[in-house]
Amino acid sequence: MSMPELAAAHGAMGRRRLISLAVPGLMLAYLLYVALAFDLAGLAGRARWDNGRLLLQDFWSYKIHVTRDNRAGGAISASVEGMRNATFTPEREPEWINPRADGGREIALPQDHAVTLAGEGAVTLTTPEGRYEIRPTATGIEVEIPDPPENFSISDKLFAADLPEGARLTVTRSRTEIFRRQTGWELFFFDLSSPFSAMSWSELARHALSADRIRPEQSNIAAMAQDFWANSVWHHGDVAWAMFETVLMAFLGTFGAGLISLPIAFMAAQNFAPSRGLRQVFRRFFDFLRGVDALIWTIVLSRAFGPGPMTGSLAILLTETGTFGKLFSEALENIDEKPVEGLRSTGAGSLSRARWAVIPQVAPVILSQLLYYLESNTRSATIIGAITGGGIGLMLVQAMQTQKDWEHVTYYIVLIVLTVIFMDWLSGRIRARLIKG
Repeated sequence: MSMPELAAAHGAMGRRRLISLAVPGLMLAYLLYVALAFDLAGLAGRARWDNGRLLLQDFWSYKIHVTRDNRAGGAISASVEGMRNATFTPEREPEWINPRADGGREIALPQDHAVTLAGEGAVTLTTPEGRYEIRPTATGIEVEIPDPPENFSISDKLFAADLPEGARLTVTRSRTEIFRRQTGWELFFFDLSSPFSAMSWSELARHALSADRIRPEQSNIAAMAQDFWANSVWHHGDVAWAMFETVLMAFLGTFGAGLISLPIAFMAAQNFAPSRGLRQVFRRFFDFLRGVDALIWTIVLSRAFGPGPMTGSLAILLTETGTFGKLFSEALENIDEKPVEGLRSTGAGSLSRARWAVIPQVAPVILSQLLYYLESNTRSATIIGAITGGGIGLMLVQAMQTQKDWEHVTYYIVLIVLTVIFMDWLSGRIRARLIKG
């Protein structure tokens, strides 16, 4: 190799080495810029990890509220998440709530903590470190704790103590409230109005097989199914209907878009459009439809037609018409022209050629895309439903807004994921049957 060739090869190697070092350097510089521009250090410093941990606990646990009305004769009640329709009767209160002779309660809490609600109104908090008495008055509260622990918050109007495992005690002049966390989803199968809610799994199985009916007009299994479906806490019947609305929204939007875009796609395909100008018009039309996100169409259509599942279906239909129009026109441009020419030579018309020579070639692509987007739009319909007021999305947003039903949020998310998994399995089976058969 001559000297000029060696010099050129050496220069090429140097440029490649420089590029190989410059690309990672540019990526590192960009990441540093992002860290500074978005103030990642400040964001990490402002993060409240304890709140995040408590929120995660709400996904798989719930709180039982023990409440005493300090102004109305000291009435004490225990309920799940403070809900009126989930209030325990005195004989069915949890075992860690024990009645006192004076009408008060002894409440056991985790890690050797306890709260005593005395009949005369005093509240005593017992911890491994000591005993603390709080007394509600007509103007506030009275408490004498010279050196309160860090987990206590004390003023002349409020006493609050954060206790182990998410338990909490708050005392004001009007109310005393104790929270205690329980693992699981409360009253998931039966609410407190059902006679089955107090039964263990073995008792439920025994009653399901027994001929002795709890309700004379129906079998025990039918009564269990009815109480489960009409659960006033989890609303399983309403949730099932909401999931049906969500899937229906995705189905109508996806397949409606497929029916509309397939004939129009011929006008956007290079080998079928009558002219280049007409082809460009239809392609730009498809670009416009899919360029506007389904959420934007949802807002526009909800102002025009009002909220409801049909509005969500139309929003999906508009966006996916643009998407399918582009995909189907590209599939049409890549067909084998020989079958088309063969039918043309026999004198077959345009519709016959499309039916017997074109559609069989693009059908696998069309079916595959329709089924894939049906699965994808099932997820999108959840968010769209939150805007249009229909489907599981609305229930999901409502559960988030209450900030106390995060186990319901988990329930809805699990249902959505299971539905998407089922849609993926079903679409795969249908795709395999239709494409192969």
